[in-house]
Amino acid sequence: MTDKQRVLIVEDDPGLQKQLKWALKADFDLVFAADREQALQQFERHRPAVVVHDLGLPPDERGVSEGFASVQSMLQKSPQTRIVIMTGKGDRQDAIELIGLGAHDFLAKPVDIDQLKLIVERAGFISELQREGRESESPEQQDLFLLPGIIGRSAVMKKVAEMVRKVAPTQASTFIHGPSGSGKELIARAIHQLSDRAEGPFVAINCAAIPESLLESELFGHEKGAFTGADRQVIGRIEQADGGTLFLDEIGDMAYELQAKILRFLQERVIQRVGGKKEIAVDVRVVSATHQNLNRMIAEGGFREDLYYRINEFELSLPPLSERENDVELIARHLLDRFAESHQKPRMRFTEDALLAIRRNEWQGNIRQLSNVINKAVILSSGDWVSAEDLGLDQRSEDFDDITLNNIPTLKQAKEETELRLIMKAMRANDNNVKEVAAQLGISRQRVYELLRKHEITI
Repeated sequence: MTDKQRVLIVEDDPGLQKQLKWALKADFDLVFAADREQALQQFERHRPAVVVHDLGLPPDERGVSEGFASVQSMLQKSPQTRIVIMTGKGDRQDAIELIGLGAHDFLAKPVDIDQLKLIVERAGFISELQREGRESESPEQQDLFLLPGIIGRSAVMKKVAEMVRKVAPTQASTFIHGPSGSGKELIARAIHQLSDRAEGPFVAINCAAIPESLLESELFGHEKGAFTGADRQVIGRIEQADGGTLFLDEIGDMAYELQAKILRFLQERVIQRVGGKKEIAVDVRVVSATHQNLNRMIAEGGFREDLYYRINEFELSLPPLSERENDVELIARHLLDRFAESHQKPRMRFTEDALLAIRRNEWQGNIRQLSNVINKAVILSSGDWVSAEDLGLDQRSEDFDDITLNNIPTLKQAKEETELRLIMKAMRANDNNVKEVAAQLGISRQRVYELLRKHEITI
């Protein structure tokens, strides 16, 4: 058994399989398949939350029929599964079509490993929370959900839910601000599901996960011959969302030049594909989100003020988990029940010291961090009770004031605790800007990403 996120990789190239295994095995529990039959067998056996799927599979390695059929079958059997398509030179349009059918995202070969890790981690987190929302059965369990996928009874979240219900039926461009892991995409999906566009597509794009040079084409699409390698017409995410909702996640990371084109789209509700001359009308409701301080970015010249007012016709502010009163305990108990069920264990309970540790922890990674900690504890536990020790939560104060002869930490533990505090302080001080954090701490950006992954912190 493992506490890592399980990921099914469907790829017939042994060399690429080896590369992905080398790159991802430290962070994920990997399962591999090389053709459609193997893929569906592994899918049925493991029911992974995330699938990374190539389209060119035998016996149609040069086409997409086998991969396309495999993805469709998976989505029909388990719509909540997040499927990430790996596209070759000629199957980009097919990947976009699969996204319209329910696939989560796609990325081009050769695969950027850091980008792939980010997409897989985020996709798994969203899949798990949505599964919990759908599987709520009893009236008592249903009361946990203020909105689809959102658990809570705190006053602050009840206010958020009330605002969501009010804005959802409107066409107002909605801006969601909140820390990483606080549920911004889930709120966006709830707005879509509670709107009159619920039968239309919900198309999400993470502006931070796509290279700046490719983001314009991803959003607006492009015509054949628009640039080197553009061998066919491609429909962008905005067009894909026609009749539904477009979610622009991490819009604060969008390049300043591209912001002007998004502004024109929001004003005129028309787009032009890259390399095209024809204006295309689109009927799209836009929801955007970021963890960054856009007002500060506007003052520093990094974000357009006119765009800010266009996306912010209605603003929702999501609190960190630490500010949601007793929601953390409510969510923790719910996650404990779900993970015990998913790992085929008897119903489990928290000890008093575990509940105290959960309430006292800052949960800088918000619900994602809480979920990872509880999942690991359930897997490792051999009994019916989960203690603070099982959770791996340190009960010492920041300055080690309560150290006794019986609880002296090792130097390694003390170093890791200090390291984590420094990272989090630097992240807060720099609005999660990894480049600035690295400069402030005197380390490389790669090292910052390694430390964030080690402490299960998402940005």
